[in-house]
Amino acid sequence: MAIDRAGLERLGGIVVGAAREELLPRFARVERGRKADGSIITEADLVVQQRIAGELRRHWPATGFLGEEMSAAEQDALLRRDKPLWCLDPLDGTSNFAAGIPFFSVSLALLEQGRVTAGIVYDPLRGECFTALRGKGAWLNGAPLTAVRAGVTLQQATSLVDFKRLPRELAVRLVTAIPYASQRSFGSVALDWCWIAAGRCHVYLHGRQNIWDYAAGNLVLQEAGGHAMTLSGEPVFVSALQPRSAVAALDAALFEEWTRWLGIDAGKS
Repeated sequence: MAIDRAGLERLGGIVVGAAREELLPRFARVERGRKADGSIITEADLVVQQRIAGELRRHWPATGFLGEEMSAAEQDALLRRDKPLWCLDPLDGTSNFAAGIPFFSVSLALLEQGRVTAGIVYDPLRGECFTALRGKGAWLNGAPLTAVRAGVTLQQATSLVDFKRLPRELAVRLVTAIPYASQRSFGSVALDWCWIAAGRCHVYLHGRQNIWDYAAGNLVLQEAGGHAMTLSGEPVFVSALQPRSAVAALDAALFEEWTRWLGIDAGKS
């Protein structure tokens, strides 16, 4: 299937409508539970997934659907099929959402032939909709996102780093030999990618994220002209349930400096 700008706008309407009507009324007002892996789940996760899945099936009935709130067996079976597939995180940043912390999003990607061809990440509290089409560009509320030189060195950079999933030796090194000027960790992987793409932070590092967390945001950064790889020097995206590490920056020179400090061969990206 092929999604053009008109189709992307239709997708955006589906995601924005679900977030505004199902997420926002429940913000900080829902009971939380725990999934088998210990992560938080709320009624909002389930309601948003159900609503978006239903609307996608009405508009694109031949395209499969993978949602975070499905069993691993179902997800794996879907990813093994050689057919177009929607990949949804109905609420990325659930713990923030449940606690009333204003940083969460809805993330939707289209997977085709082993790659991401379209992506949407929507932040309902800020009204910011990040979108991307492979080979066509990335946009924030319809305005193009483009790579510009950060104008800072790594020592001057603001970083987005999730420490708890990093290899212990690397986490200790980052704390004891701090390479950047400032560090943040906000709690929504999808928005992390988009904030890097928008130039709000300079360098990114995450040790373990799932396909529904990163698929759309990774495409937004790529189409904005940014750079990313895993800690092993591989492309971040794989069409599989295997969690992936991520190293990224919008600025090419800063990305090279960041990967060099981390000991990664940037030539593999």
